Amino acid sequence: MLNDGGLRGRKQGAGSRGQEAGLRYASRTASLGAFHRKQIAPLLLAGCVAALPTPAAAQQPAKKTAATSKATQDLRNTTLDVRLAYVRRLLRLTPLVDGHNDLPWAMREEKEKPLDVEAYNLRRKTRGMTDIARLRQGQVGGQFWSVYIPGDMRDSGYARVQLEQIDIARRVIARYPDVFTPALSAADVRKAYAQGKIGSLLGMEGGHAIENSLGALRAYYDLGVRYMTLTHNVTLDWADAAAGPPKHGGLTNFGKEVVREMNRLGMLVDISHVSPGVMSDALTTTEAPIIFSHSSARAVTNVPRNVPDSILARLPKNGGVVMVTFVPGFVSQKVADHDAALNRLRDSVAKRYPGDNDAQFTAAAAWRQANPTPIATIRDVADHLDHIKQVAGAAHVGLGGDYDGITETVQGLEDVSKYPYLLAELVKRGWTDTELRGLAGENVLRALSRAEAVSARLRKERPASTKTIQLLDRKITP
Repeated sequence: MLNDGGLRGRKQGAGSRGQEAGLRYASRTASLGAFHRKQIAPLLLAGCVAALPTPAAAQQPAKKTAATSKATQDLRNTTLDVRLAYVRRLLRLTPLVDGHNDLPWAMREEKEKPLDVEAYNLRRKTRGMTDIARLRQGQVGGQFWSVYIPGDMRDSGYARVQLEQIDIARRVIARYPDVFTPALSAADVRKAYAQGKIGSLLGMEGGHAIENSLGALRAYYDLGVRYMTLTHNVTLDWADAAAGPPKHGGLTNFGKEVVREMNRLGMLVDISHVSPGVMSDALTTTEAPIIFSHSSARAVTNVPRNVPDSILARLPKNGGVVMVTFVPGFVSQKVADHDAALNRLRDSVAKRYPGDNDAQFTAAAAWRQANPTPIATIRDVADHLDHIKQVAGAAHVGLGGDYDGITETVQGLEDVSKYPYLLAELVKRGWTDTELRGLAGENVLRALSRAEAVSARLRKERPASTKTIQLLDRKITP
């Protein structure tokens, strides 16, 4: 979920009509090691490899691979079609797992029939970025569905809205049993992938939803939540968000207890959206790998939502994963600078014309007309992946598109069908098949499996925590 300081809005809307279609691959068994320019040319001429795969053809894992780094190197100077064909075959060997998709919130905000899972028909082409045909084309094998709720929602407390979002996600998964399978573990994702389905996990975006209660945290875990982003854009009583000045200097004592209880449960600690102080404290406190479900590298694009190199350098010891996001303002410095200038203008106009929404809108529109938004490209995203690979290592990168949580997209990564194009760009840059498989899904599944192993140990060592924020932080909260 973006919603960062008003920089960009959220994708909304239901779908227009379309039909899910697909063609099978010409071969399911040829080894990747033999899959270089000479061998693939006949397939390209036959028009087989660029087609939309059906569930079984797209996701059924091959029994083994003979791919080698030499084969990948040979592909660096081939055409996009050849590299795409290679990538599509590689994704038959490992599930592509995305860390963050905001489809449940898009369904909630659908104008005509909000919260109506049946009306938002994923078997048709939607106006958003996600539907079944495009998920198949993107060869998605696992998905963390974000059950985001805003951190400033105060109409009835956070829990009601959080439960509604979990309900939406679970109803989506249940409505399409031929496509989605509920997943509670890394093994569940692999099992779903082997069946040609998309293993579907839930990720909460923002610790405000637990309302300072470890009991609520455990209840969400029992409902299927397998990661929690410690904050969204709002600083909590126990953790600083990336947006705005730090209040606590990181995690409070209760915040550290939240991390420890997440470790005991087997829930991944997600530190996208948090301050560098919280990132550091979480890494110091956790006994399990952490993830960034949708963040990029601050050294490449200097915005608060991205990860500093000092944190990246700690990931090898922790085993964590940065799942690089596709938000234009987080992957392109030109776009980030443009957004910052627009925000400064809005602040200035608001001071000159307080309460005059028309004047503010007119001024912003005129500025946009004179200063078109720069275009972020697929190469910008690849630059972030290259940088994280260089600093943290290829075992610590993943993908977290933030689809349906944004309104503007990276050129070449417009929707969930485009993941293979990003991997094809990395083939051009010399990424090996092992590195690509790690990026696609193996790295985050390793982190989840490790978190499950830590949980199994901790559940034997200690009971559920009964500590409170009042006890640990000496705070009186509603």
